[in-house]
Amino acid sequence: MKKWEGYMHGVNLGGWLSQCDHTKDRYDNFIKEEDIKAISGWGVDHVRIPVDYNLVETGDGIYSDDGFKYIDSAIEWCGKYGLNMILDLHKTYGFSFDDGENEKGFFENEKYQERFYKLWEEFARRYGNIGERVAFELLNEVTDKAFCDIWNEIATLCIKRIRSIAPNVKILIGGYYNNSIEALPDLLPPYDENIIYNFHCYEPLIFTHQGAYWIPTMDTSFRVPVDASYSKLATDTKEQISQVSIGFDSFDQSACLDERYFEKYFAEAVKIAEERGVSLYCGEYGVIENATPEDTVKWYEFISKSFEKFGIGRAAWSYKEMDFGLSDERLKGVLPELQKLL
Repeated sequence: MKKWEGYMHGVNLGGWLSQCDHTKDRYDNFIKEEDIKAISGWGVDHVRIPVDYNLVETGDGIYSDDGFKYIDSAIEWCGKYGLNMILDLHKTYGFSFDDGENEKGFFENEKYQERFYKLWEEFARRYGNIGERVAFELLNEVTDKAFCDIWNEIATLCIKRIRSIAPNVKILIGGYYNNSIEALPDLLPPYDENIIYNFHCYEPLIFTHQGAYWIPTMDTSFRVPVDASYSKLATDTKEQISQVSIGFDSFDQSACLDERYFEKYFAEAVKIAEERGVSLYCGEYGVIENATPEDTVKWYEFISKSFEKFGIGRAAWSYKEMDFGLSDERLKGVLPELQKLL
């Protein structure tokens, strides 16, 4: 499978310009130049930076140069410390993967869609011709499968409009079920040779999201070790999560999770990518802070072996805080091990 060179090992800067209170204090202080310098010492080659439309647009769609300056700084810092960067639109006007954001109507409203296209044209004018060190991710985590067809149409038109300004910038696109690997076959064939297929992986969800307060059916005191049997993982999933994790039934139920789980999980996506001649990229993966540091390292070992086997680029979620923080105090003792696995 074709590798996406320069974007093989990365980390997300979640919570800085997205999923935040959108205050100047947050923008100025959550991530600074010294953080980018520190990340460059981790041995990664890029960062993925989620941004919300709120950063650069007022409520009526007027652009804010003050907001764009934070993206400008990120690009400058990444260049200074030898990192590439993905600009990920995490929330657009009318849509967010997070229901709590109360963004509605994007997939039904052509005016909202036009606003999306124009924002990407603005990004393209500002950042689309810098070279290989900046890539664009159209939209984070389309949710419902019912959006599949209209999302394919929107994405294609958006790519065309970006291409009129920035003909060679790499563009990432993912599918429904929150960038599920299941959705990749339903994406349209790549528009051109500079398209990247993007997915997210938090499997098995029962382990990576154990005790997650944002899952309505989850007992926040629930815990499960990474070496639990497939039988236990399946049972716990049915009890704690309405979503069903993929692949438990195809393994010996007394066996425990290892890299073979991820090899099987990735196999169909790798096949699709090879058939269509695109690179495959995992834009988010990680383990909630409720897991033990030792179990976190083991999970990263398993998934990283499969990433390496198939040549899949990736960015771990997330650099700090956000319930998954790699640089948080809880992981201080194992961070050197984790850095080698990113």
